[in-house]
Amino acid sequence: MTNLITITNENVEKHGFFCKMSARKSSAWKRKRAWLSDRFDEGLQMRLLDEGERGFIEFTPGDFAWRGVENAAEFMIIHCLWVVGKSKGKGHAKALLDEAESYARENGFRGNAALTSSGNWIVDRPILEARGYAEIDTAAPGYSLMALPFENNATLPRLAGRWDEKAKALGNGLTVLHSAQCPYLEDAVQHAKDAAAEAGIPFNAFEITSAQDLRDRAPNPYGVFSMVLDGRQIASHYLLKKQIMPLLAQS
Repeated sequence: MTNLITITNENVEKHGFFCKMSARKSSAWKRKRAWLSDRFDEGLQMRLLDEGERGFIEFTPGDFAWRGVENAAEFMIIHCLWVVGKSKGKGHAKALLDEAESYARENGFRGNAALTSSGNWIVDRPILEARGYAEIDTAAPGYSLMALPFENNATLPRLAGRWDEKAKALGNGLTVLHSAQCPYLEDAVQHAKDAAAEAGIPFNAFEITSAQDLRDRAPNPYGVFSMVLDGRQIASHYLLKKQIMPLLAQS
């Protein structure tokens, strides 16, 4: 049996939110904590595995999803599902998805959806396919929006699109859009800044401040992190400086 802890504003200091658990004094942990405080008011849900197991799920009403997804008012959107280490292979991922789907049904939503990609820290596609989720929209490179409608006439979400247009709007130099939704991205921004300095390229970083801001500005479906060089997206996930330098040299 899988036991879950429901994370709220009242107990997040005690239990944390899985990521950066050993770095509670870091600015990244504090920024994610503040981000969660606002998101709980919007209906975001987080469940952690209990009793020494390691994993969690984070999901939220579609109108407030921090992914490049729109037309999603009838769906809960899963941001993250992660089970690691010794906790793998025990059915915990299934239990976490059971919880997300049960919550959505009980609260009047007409389906669940999640973004998948092999290049980002988001939900693995095979886990969803095994539960009957089907691809309903795609975006390069390799993004898929997967959905599990609870009713045949549910209005399906879609990806926001206009990715190239949004990238071009960011102008010249190396620009990073980032969010506190993932606390590891603070390090990713610093890696990009260091790479730009070494390459002698102008650098700008802008923080995504709301789900609507993300839909309006992010040049990829992942949304919470984008790296754009001279109006062209070169990455949408965490990279080390040594991984970024060749991308700058190719411009």
